[in-house]
Amino acid sequence: MLKASNWILGALMGATVITSAWAHPEAAHVEAHNVWARASVPGQQASGAFMQLTAREPLRLVGVETPAAASGEIHEMKMEGDVMRMRQIEGLDLPQGQMVELKPGGYHLMFQQLKAPLKDGSEVPVTLVFTDAKGETSRLHLQVPVKRLAPKPAHGAAAAPGHGAAHNH
Repeated sequence: MLKASNWILGALMGATVITSAWAHPEAAHVEAHNVWARASVPGQQASGAFMQLTAREPLRLVGVETPAAASGEIHEMKMEGDVMRMRQIEGLDLPQGQMVELKPGGYHLMFQQLKAPLKDGSEVPVTLVFTDAKGETSRLHLQVPVKRLAPKPAHGAAAAPGHGAAHNH
């Protein structure tokens, strides 16, 4: 009987460790799919990155970090009358369980003051910064593939999960 209770205690302690690792404050509970950044040409100072984000809890995307540019920003493009306008926004809400698409012509990430051209076929490290309802910060680290053109979606609505994304926990 003592061995059984030791095993149960050990199993419970192991579950606690797993739960603690999952709840690590630096690990965003977000999945990123169909991740890519647009290739740039020499002299070009900015480029965009695109993806589909699904949060496991209500979150807000509040920042973008990359060593490839002096700054990363969250942008929105929308029609105002008959003129397409792009502007930086402070954050983007990610409702729990709902896919939010960052795409050309809509919400997207901008890399400003590129330090070097983004070359087709390369990858660029990008960190997305989120806040939750309590104001706690978490991050999602990605290796974003650089492409000249938007990747073609696989059969159905989305390509294979996780392409271009690092694990998020």
